[in-house]
Amino acid sequence: MREEEKELKRQEICEFRYGVIAELTNPYLSHGELKSLIREKALREYDIPCSGKTGITEACIRRWLWNYRKYGKSGLLPRVRKDNGVSRKLTPRETSLLLDYLEKKPQVTATAAYKLLKKNGQINTDISSSTLSRIIVASGFRREQRLNRHHNSRNLKFEFFSPLECVQADCMHGFPVPDGSGKKLKAILMAFIDDTTRRIVYAKFSYQEHSLLFEEGIKHILQAHGRIIRLYVDNGSPFVSRQTKRILDILGILLSHSKPGRPAGRGKVERFFRTVRDCFLRPLDKESIKSLGDLNTRFRTWLEGEYHRNPHRGLNGKTPLEAWLAKSKYIIPLNPNINLDRVTMHEDKRKVYKDSTITLHGTLYEVPSILIGKTVKLHFNPHQKIKILIISCDGKEYGEAKIVDTYANTKVKRSETVKGELNCADIQPRDSINAALSASRIELQGGVE
Repeated sequence: MREEEKELKRQEICEFRYGVIAELTNPYLSHGELKSLIREKALREYDIPCSGKTGITEACIRRWLWNYRKYGKSGLLPRVRKDNGVSRKLTPRETSLLLDYLEKKPQVTATAAYKLLKKNGQINTDISSSTLSRIIVASGFRREQRLNRHHNSRNLKFEFFSPLECVQADCMHGFPVPDGSGKKLKAILMAFIDDTTRRIVYAKFSYQEHSLLFEEGIKHILQAHGRIIRLYVDNGSPFVSRQTKRILDILGILLSHSKPGRPAGRGKVERFFRTVRDCFLRPLDKESIKSLGDLNTRFRTWLEGEYHRNPHRGLNGKTPLEAWLAKSKYIIPLNPNINLDRVTMHEDKRKVYKDSTITLHGTLYEVPSILIGKTVKLHFNPHQKIKILIISCDGKEYGEAKIVDTYANTKVKRSETVKGELNCADIQPRDSINAALSASRIELQGGVE
């Protein structure tokens, strides 16, 4: 269990480092812009996992970026310390507790915070005032700095230059729509809006908020428009799936989440939803909607015929379509060598049973017997009802798994015979009457004896 906790911490640090350098992988950045962005990031303060520090040097950021470009995300994993387990004054947990307390109460001095946490039993390590001072200064948590951050916290407007450099996505709840079985279910709109041009690059009504619809929208944008650099979403269930995050990591798309309780950062998509309610849903005769497909057809007509062709105040009077066409030359196409169908497959792990089978979502599959006892990776399209599984193990593919036909298996000849047992293939064929008589004679003879 301890090793698992250590590995989780390493993964957490890896994700933090990726979050710092992910923006630097933007292919739109020139050398000068990259250098300026690195310098800007080095001036920021961070909540670094398992560390009391809040600053990162330019050299460190460049090293992380170089490791990522050469080795991928695995290059961002921290190396295991040789002195792991040796006490080094305040533990990372104690340092984190101290800094968290000072962040929440910036008016309290570091000494007072340390004494209070030690009195409550949250800190057990004795340190000198000079050591405490070094920790606070190195972390950028001096009292005046904390008070300045507290007073200067505010929302800042942001905007990007190129189409698909940032795409915002969110969901909006609509009205009940017939589902084809005599019931009515609430229709939910998932929409992707380009931050630069306000064009809706994907939108669809469905009966539920699901990560599969989010992945479907991402795949559509990549195929129909071009490469996405950043996705900006909230912390809702469709946007935090482990499978979705794995797919975005492979594609090199940065996924950013807005802070909980602060939707102002997603103002563009929220403003679009207000337009949908005012200009599409309110004039709509809801009783005339026969199905979800009917609603989506009418919505696409309104989207392309009205929304994309109306002047937008945020675009200085241009329409979203005009803004998109004016900057379409900056869109980076998706690399044609990328097999998008394969990349967007879901991945799972299973241990192969002794009978060369595995189970996924209640279906039994057969795999090569060489994999018995091994843990294999399953790659499959989540939209398929009966899934085609591609099996891989230790970086090698073993083709597709076959669905087990238990009835057909009853007709397979078993040539091996267990020693000491009767082999049914050696018995001469006889009709059922003679066989029954023979059996009864054996029983009678046994009874006479």
